Amino acid sequence: MPESSSPSARVPVEERLFSLVLALVATENGLTKNEILSTVQGYRQRFVSGGDNTSLERQFERDKDDIRDLGIPMETVEPPGEQGNNHLLRYRISKGDYDLPSDLTFSAQEITLLGLASTVWRQGSLSAESQRALVKLRSLGIRSDDPVIGYAPRLRTRESSFEPLRAALERHTTVTFPYLKPGDSAPRRRTVSPLALVQHRGRWHLYGRDEDAAAPRTFLLARIVGAPRSTSKSFEPPEGGGSAERALAELDALWRSQRATVRVVDGSDAATRLARRPGSSVDLGGVITLQYTDVDILADELASFGPEVEALTPGDLRAAVIKRLTILAHAHAPAEED
Repeated sequence: MPESSSPSARVPVEERLFSLVLALVATENGLTKNEILSTVQGYRQRFVSGGDNTSLERQFERDKDDIRDLGIPMETVEPPGEQGNNHLLRYRISKGDYDLPSDLTFSAQEITLLGLASTVWRQGSLSAESQRALVKLRSLGIRSDDPVIGYAPRLRTRESSFEPLRAALERHTTVTFPYLKPGDSAPRRRTVSPLALVQHRGRWHLYGRDEDAAAPRTFLLARIVGAPRSTSKSFEPPEGGGSAERALAELDALWRSQRATVRVVDGSDAATRLARRPGSSVDLGGVITLQYTDVDILADELASFGPEVEALTPGDLRAAVIKRLTILAHAHAPAEED
């Protein structure tokens, strides 16, 4: 039986993204798309040598965006004399971007604790699958360094609602869950027939039919504030499938259509991270234009940078960031004396 057809070949998305980052950090000269798809855990199980890998290539394109959204700088390198040849384009992640600042020092106790942590990480950072992938890369003549002990994974784990939603999706069972939208004082119970679970820009979404609205809707899993519960009602999914592709296409269209401008402090962490976001651009005045899907998620992110960033447009984004910073300032204000 071909490896890609085995039911056990399904690999969790976090493991696939980690394996991709691991391979790109461990190979000094980078990897071509074909080398990635044929060797890296999570892709190779579905790779068809000499066959049609279109859906797998689309998955890789989405994974690239997710990795960059996590703040991991993935570089593309064109071989000399082969400009424009996407088949020979190489992808890599420079370990130098994870070097600690030269002026950062640790106490003896901190060094001891870091040493213990690195011992655990050394044993756990490379799974058997990752070891086999590196061996396969070396067999192809691709140089790989001693793998990435200094790389700490920052991949988001799935929300607790993921597994019950996945189970309901597989059984075609309608679910209910409390959903808290930004600005609401209390969550609202939603009744949904789940059609797809998709990851977009590093966040998980549920796409399904909202039974109360009698229309398809997309829900952010991070806003589900209680355990989803299956009902006794089952449903027939649409013929022909394609729900996941439809959900991702709608989210992509929303992301491309919405733009924000921010002013950042030159040389700050905000300047570095926001300028590296997919679709971002920086003008001569240092103002960064960003694409986004959800104004409240972007407001949370911008507010986390504190004084390093100022939201300019649109107005609702600026207002949302100011509101968050005002609440934070009030929460940390000294108590008034009687």
